[in-house]
Amino acid sequence: MPYEPPPELAALSLDEVARLVAARKLPPVDQWSPAETGDSEMRIAADGRWFHQDGEVRRPAMVRAFASLLTCDADGQHWLVTPVQKLSIEVEDAAFIAIDVKREGSTLAFRLNTDDLVIAGPDHPITAEGDAETPALYVAVRHGTRARLNRSTYAQLAEIALENDDLSVTSNGARFALVPA
Repeated sequence: MPYEPPPELAALSLDEVARLVAARKLPPVDQWSPAETGDSEMRIAADGRWFHQDGEVRRPAMVRAFASLLTCDADGQHWLVTPVQKLSIEVEDAAFIAIDVKREGSTLAFRLNTDDLVIAGPDHPITAEGDAETPALYVAVRHGTRARLNRSTYAQLAEIALENDDLSVTSNGARFALVPA
Protein backbone atom coordinates (compact mmCIF):
# COMPACT_ATOMS: atom_id res chain seq x y z
CA MET A 1 0.00 0.00 0.00
CA PRO A 2 1.57 3.32 -1.01
CA TYR A 3 2.10 5.98 1.61
CA GLU A 4 -0.29 8.91 1.51
CA PRO A 5 0.91 11.99 3.38
CA PRO A 6 -1.60 13.81 5.56
CA PRO A 7 -3.33 16.88 4.10
CA GLU A 8 -1.69 20.27 4.46
CA LEU A 9 -1.59 21.41 8.08
CA ALA A 10 -3.65 24.53 7.34
CA ALA A 11 -6.51 22.33 6.07
CA LEU A 12 -6.70 20.30 9.29
CA SER A 13 -8.58 21.14 12.47
CA LEU A 14 -6.83 20.52 15.77
CA ASP A 15 -9.16 17.54 16.36
CA GLU A 16 -8.10 16.08 12.99
CA VAL A 17 -4.43 16.61 13.87
CA ALA A 18 -4.96 14.85 17.21
CA ARG A 19 -6.71 11.92 15.47
CA LEU A 20 -3.85 11.59 12.97
CA VAL A 21 -1.27 11.68 15.78
CA ALA A 22 -3.17 9.00 17.71
CA ALA A 23 -3.63 6.84 14.61
CA ARG A 24 0.09 6.75 13.76
CA LYS A 25 1.30 3.31 14.77
CA LEU A 26 4.89 3.75 15.93
CA PRO A 27 7.17 0.89 16.99
CA PRO A 28 7.52 0.57 20.80
CA VAL A 29 11.23 1.50 20.74
CA ASP A 30 11.07 2.61 24.37
CA GLN A 31 10.23 -0.98 25.34
CA TRP A 32 13.09 -2.61 23.44
CA SER A 33 16.46 -3.29 25.09
CA PRO A 34 18.60 -4.94 22.44
CA ALA A 35 21.93 -6.39 23.58
CA GLU A 36 23.68 -5.75 20.27
CA THR A 37 24.95 -2.20 19.65
CA GLY A 38 26.86 -0.73 16.74
CA ASP A 39 27.14 2.14 14.30
CA SER A 40 24.49 2.67 11.63
CA GLU A 41 26.92 4.63 9.44
CA MET A 42 24.07 7.10 9.06
CA ARG A 43 23.90 10.84 9.54
CA ILE A 44 21.11 13.39 9.68
CA ALA A 45 22.38 16.71 8.35
CA ALA A 46 21.37 20.01 9.93
CA ASP A 47 19.01 20.63 6.99
CA GLY A 48 17.12 17.39 7.72
CA ARG A 49 18.58 15.26 4.92
CA TRP A 50 19.52 11.68 5.78
CA PHE A 51 22.73 10.00 4.62
CA HIS A 52 24.05 6.45 4.74
CA GLN A 53 27.78 6.03 4.09
CA ASP A 54 27.77 9.56 2.59
CA GLY A 55 25.06 8.71 0.06
CA GLU A 56 21.78 10.57 0.53
CA VAL A 57 18.72 8.52 1.42
CA ARG A 58 16.27 9.94 -1.10
CA ARG A 59 13.21 7.74 -0.58
CA PRO A 60 10.83 9.55 1.79
CA ALA A 61 9.32 6.21 2.88
CA MET A 62 12.77 5.00 4.01
CA VAL A 63 13.43 8.21 5.94
CA ARG A 64 10.01 7.97 7.55
CA ALA A 65 10.62 4.31 8.51
CA PHE A 66 14.05 5.06 10.01
CA ALA A 67 12.67 8.13 11.81
CA SER A 68 10.08 5.94 13.55
CA LEU A 69 12.97 4.00 15.17
CA LEU A 70 14.83 7.05 16.53
CA THR A 71 15.58 7.73 20.16
CA CYS A 72 17.93 10.14 21.88
CA ASP A 73 19.51 9.37 25.25
CA ALA A 74 20.28 11.76 28.10
CA ASP A 75 23.79 12.33 26.72
CA GLY A 76 22.38 13.54 23.38
CA GLN A 77 23.36 10.39 21.46
CA HIS A 78 20.80 9.40 18.86
CA TRP A 79 20.02 5.74 18.20
CA LEU A 80 18.12 3.64 15.69
CA VAL A 81 16.51 0.96 17.84
CA THR A 82 15.08 -2.38 16.72
CA PRO A 83 14.24 -5.42 18.85
CA VAL A 84 17.70 -6.90 18.11
CA GLN A 85 20.01 -3.90 17.54
CA LYS A 86 20.72 -0.42 18.82
CA LEU A 87 22.75 1.52 16.26
CA SER A 88 24.22 4.97 16.78
CA ILE A 89 23.33 7.67 14.28
CA GLU A 90 25.06 11.02 13.93
CA VAL A 91 22.71 14.00 14.14
CA GLU A 92 24.25 17.38 13.29
CA ASP A 93 21.53 19.47 14.98
CA ALA A 94 18.06 17.96 15.42
CA ALA A 95 16.61 14.70 14.14
CA PHE A 96 13.64 16.47 12.55
CA ILE A 97 12.77 19.82 10.97
CA ALA A 98 9.47 21.55 11.80
CA ILE A 99 8.29 22.82 8.43
CA ASP A 100 4.90 24.33 9.32
CA VAL A 101 2.87 25.45 12.32
CA LYS A 102 -0.82 26.01 12.82
CA ARG A 103 -2.51 27.75 15.72
CA GLU A 104 -6.03 26.91 16.71
CA GLY A 105 -7.17 28.75 19.80
CA SER A 106 -4.29 28.48 22.24
CA THR A 107 -2.84 25.29 20.78
CA LEU A 108 0.03 24.93 18.30
CA ALA A 109 0.44 21.99 15.93
CA PHE A 110 3.61 21.40 13.92
CA ARG A 111 4.23 19.39 10.75
CA LEU A 112 7.68 17.83 10.45
CA ASN A 113 9.79 17.05 7.41
CA THR A 114 8.80 13.38 7.88
CA ASP A 115 5.07 14.29 7.74
CA ASP A 116 4.79 13.57 11.47
CA LEU A 117 2.48 15.90 13.37
CA VAL A 118 3.26 17.20 16.86
CA ILE A 119 1.00 19.19 19.17
CA ALA A 120 3.11 21.41 21.43
CA GLY A 121 2.44 21.35 25.14
CA PRO A 122 3.85 19.96 28.39
CA ASP A 123 4.76 16.64 26.71
CA HIS A 124 6.14 18.38 23.61
CA PRO A 125 7.71 21.63 24.86
CA ILE A 126 9.12 24.37 22.66
CA THR A 127 12.61 25.47 23.68
CA ALA A 128 14.79 28.39 22.62
CA GLU A 129 18.57 27.97 22.42
CA GLY A 130 21.48 30.05 21.23
CA ASP A 131 21.45 33.73 22.12
CA ALA A 132 19.04 36.63 21.67
CA GLU A 133 20.74 37.63 18.40
CA THR A 134 20.63 34.17 16.80
CA PRO A 135 18.12 32.00 18.62
CA ALA A 136 17.17 28.50 17.49
CA LEU A 137 13.74 27.11 18.32
CA TYR A 138 13.00 23.43 18.86
CA VAL A 139 9.94 21.34 19.66
CA ALA A 140 10.23 17.99 21.44
CA VAL A 141 9.03 15.12 19.27
CA ARG A 142 9.34 11.68 20.96
CA HIS A 143 11.82 9.48 22.83
CA GLY A 144 14.15 12.41 23.49
CA THR A 145 14.27 13.58 19.86
CA ARG A 146 13.35 17.06 18.75
CA ALA A 147 12.68 19.15 15.66
CA ARG A 148 14.30 22.46 14.82
CA LEU A 149 11.93 25.03 13.38
CA ASN A 150 12.91 26.03 9.85
CA ARG A 151 13.04 29.71 8.94
CA SER A 152 9.45 30.08 7.75
CA THR A 153 8.02 28.15 10.71
CA TYR A 154 10.17 30.23 13.07
CA ALA A 155 8.76 33.38 11.42
CA GLN A 156 5.19 32.09 11.79
CA LEU A 157 5.78 31.39 15.48
CA ALA A 158 7.48 34.76 16.02
CA GLU A 159 4.44 36.48 14.51
CA ILE A 160 2.22 34.67 17.01
CA ALA A 161 4.61 35.59 19.86
CA LEU A 162 4.52 39.29 18.95
CA GLU A 163 0.94 39.32 20.22
CA ASN A 164 2.39 38.84 23.73
CA ASP A 165 4.52 41.38 25.54
CA ASP A 166 7.11 38.79 26.54
CA LEU A 167 7.77 37.10 23.16
CA SER A 168 6.25 33.82 24.26
CA VAL A 169 3.60 31.43 22.96
CA THR A 170 1.19 29.11 24.71
CA SER A 171 0.01 25.66 23.70
CA ASN A 172 -2.02 23.09 25.60
CA GLY A 173 -1.83 25.20 28.75
CA ALA A 174 1.96 25.60 28.74
CA ARG A 175 3.85 28.85 28.06
CA PHE A 176 7.10 28.83 26.08
CA ALA A 177 9.56 31.71 25.81
CA LEU A 178 11.00 32.22 22.32
CA VAL A 179 14.04 34.08 23.59
CA PRO A 180 16.89 31.97 25.02
CA ALA A 181 17.40 32.29 28.76
